[in-house]
Amino acid sequence: MNKNSEEFLIKYLNNASPTGFESSGQQIWLDYIKPYTDTYFTDKYGTAVGVINPDAPYKVVIEAHADEIAWFVNYIGDDGYIYVIRNGGSDHQIAPSKRVNLHTDKGVVKGVFGWPAIHVRDRQNEKGPSLKNIFIDVGASSKQEVLDMGIHVGTVITFEDEVFKLNNTYWCGRALDNRIGGFMIAEVARMLKESETELPFGLYVVNAVQEEIGLRGAEMIAARIKPDVAIVTDVCHDTHSPMYDKKRDGDQKAGSGPVLTYGPAVHNNVLNMLINVADEQKIDIQRSAASRSTGTDTDAFAYSNEGVPSALISLPLKYMHTTVETAHEKDVDDVIKLMYEFLVQLPDNHDFSYLK
Repeated sequence: MNKNSEEFLIKYLNNASPTGFESSGQQIWLDYIKPYTDTYFTDKYGTAVGVINPDAPYKVVIEAHADEIAWFVNYIGDDGYIYVIRNGGSDHQIAPSKRVNLHTDKGVVKGVFGWPAIHVRDRQNEKGPSLKNIFIDVGASSKQEVLDMGIHVGTVITFEDEVFKLNNTYWCGRALDNRIGGFMIAEVARMLKESETELPFGLYVVNAVQEEIGLRGAEMIAARIKPDVAIVTDVCHDTHSPMYDKKRDGDQKAGSGPVLTYGPAVHNNVLNMLINVADEQKIDIQRSAASRSTGTDTDAFAYSNEGVPSALISLPLKYMHTTVETAHEKDVDDVIKLMYEFLVQLPDNHDFSYLK
């Protein structure tokens, strides 16, 4: 990873882009990718797309999602304490003692998820954190004081934690799910530009919004682009970290390579081409299976329009939906390489149909 790429990754991961409020992160992403594409466009909800060869009739998508999980202010008590609901799949169990940023029209207001001291909790009937009892303290003593800060019902809240390196090997922080995917697809565009690769088709580098609440951004942009094939990247669980059951959750490990998924939404001919590319390029891969949907934007692309041959490349991730999401830098490099090598060998107008 070169210095410019690393600076972009850190800036992009540290920026707050909660679901429905992705625009600041999307601007960072666009500013980075513009030099490596011929043009770009955005849709009305903020999905950003860099395009190479925009006039080509055959369209290929590589995609990640830009949003992170967050919280909404749901109720402000007369005593100034704030109660929340989820924006996406936020974890109430990790909230107590976390620092937060409340994003207001007046700027960021600092706060904390408070929690009673261990000394005073009833050990016999101790209740764990839940959406019914977690609360935010912004240093206010009344509801009016909170309102005067610019905080209101609907104000969006993110954790404050920033990215760092573990043992100079793992990237660790909040929102790797899935802004590190946005980084990886942007790096593919950079590699294509710097290698002066001439693609015979149109490439649409898509950073979609609102995945965390139901693949909404991907649904919208798939209908607009109408691609011929889509490669989606997201994260999956490292099941070698504690408290996973490999018989139930599969067998994937950070540092052992990108994970390729089998499932109804995944087109086997696209998947087999990815496997062949990985084999030819000596890229280690892992495999997983999805019994129904993949739960990623792959589903949105696969079932859009009249059906788009789609495949999923996942990055193994420890501690998903926490503030210490952890990914191995070698896996990041290998996902980038696999997408790049897939694109450079893909023939124009390739027909992935099962029956011809």
